[in-house]
Amino acid sequence: INFFDTADIYGLGHSEELLGKTIGNKKEIIIATKVGNVSRNDQFTVDYSKEYILSACEASLKRLKRNVIDYYQLHSSRMQHLQKGECIAAMQQLEQQCKIKYRGISLNTFDPSPEADLFIQSKIGNGFQLVLNLLNQKTLPLLKSSAENGYGIIVRMALQFGLLTGKFDKDVSFSANDHRKNRLTKEVIDASNNALNSVWALCKKYNCSKTQLALSYILSYPEISTIIAGIRTAEQVQLNTTGLFQLDRDDRSMIENLGATDFVQVMELIQKQG
Repeated sequence: INFFDTADIYGLGHSEELLGKTIGNKKEIIIATKVGNVSRNDQFTVDYSKEYILSACEASLKRLKRNVIDYYQLHSSRMQHLQKGECIAAMQQLEQQCKIKYRGISLNTFDPSPEADLFIQSKIGNGFQLVLNLLNQKTLPLLKSSAENGYGIIVRMALQFGLLTGKFDKDVSFSANDHRKNRLTKEVIDASNNALNSVWALCKKYNCSKTQLALSYILSYPEISTIIAGIRTAEQVQLNTTGLFQLDRDDRSMIENLGATDFVQVMELIQKQG
């Protein structure tokens, strides 16, 4: 593993501090971080002003203990932020000052196209972070145009908060402070498990786990640069980085067909929960 993705809002800077203490300025490790989400007066909000982004970058560099950020991303900024121009100007300035090497945007989970199209048409930045997994295939149309225009792609939520590990059933219970309590409701889990039955049947064919199948599906697209696998424990490091394989084209097409049919209603439930 030589790539880590974080954001200044994660743990209010603590995530960046941990990477700084552990990795520091090692050039063989690629660090991506994000900017734009802020906590003020115990409330989460956004700030994509030029002044804030310039100061936030300096703070991230200090926490990460690095001379330059490899890849700096606008954190889920929307069209109204991009059209003001300040965030774009700030990123350009940081690149010119050699504070960042490359720049991009972390796209919205359920409606990623407007911002991606603007970046491509205006030739802004170098890459996208987007959601793609067995169930959420909304970004598939972006893959070809991104690659054709030289944009790298980082995939997040590859396992949909653990839903695609196959470990959850409708009787699972999340603690009150676990964000999955509201997102992975009994209805969502039940609908997902039922819809994925034909996909999980492929695990026998490939002699793999559900997690390995979910990750291998994403990596079957050559346009994908890397995956954020959502590792939290040492055991998950092993589970999420081994046993990956090349998915047959016919099997990938079957999954894509399900994405346009059986998975649509499941995605509506997931989007409703946020």
